[in-house]
Amino acid sequence: MVIKGSKDDSKGIEMKQYKYQINGKKYEVSVETPAADGTIAVTVNGETYSVVREPEPVVEKKKVVVKPVAVKPAEGADEMQDALRSPLPGTVIEIPAKTGMQVKEGDTLVVLEAMKMNNNLTAERDGIVKSILVGEGEAVKENTPLVTFE
Repeated sequence: MVIKGSKDDSKGIEMKQYKYQINGKKYEVSVETPAADGTIAVTVNGETYSVVREPEPVVEKKKVVVKPVAVKPAEGADEMQDALRSPLPGTVIEIPAKTGMQVKEGDTLVVLEAMKMNNNLTAERDGIVKSILVGEGEAVKENTPLVTFE
């Protein structure tokens, strides 16, 4: 319990005074503000001690380092990169495109029925149809690859 903080005017030193009772014995303790070198003058029942506080242990914080991992692309991943994909879930009702067919941007490759509407899925660029990955009547999910190009 801190009884009072005082300043010893003769020395210009700030000190805190405490009173304790331990196992029935009374102690009066004065603690000065630490000196520049880290020593502290502690007076217990009129007897002064020079105390050096041990430094706080420095806990080294480990940094988490995230390194990119080189991933080998899955077989066929390159051909899927430019594949025509289903923009929404539906059923393939017609496939005008054929393997090896030369197509121009805007040509209809697959007709997809979705939400009771027929949607013409067209080539986004000129190219040659490499493979057709779905069949007529097949239900597909959104983003399913439908046709690949060379």
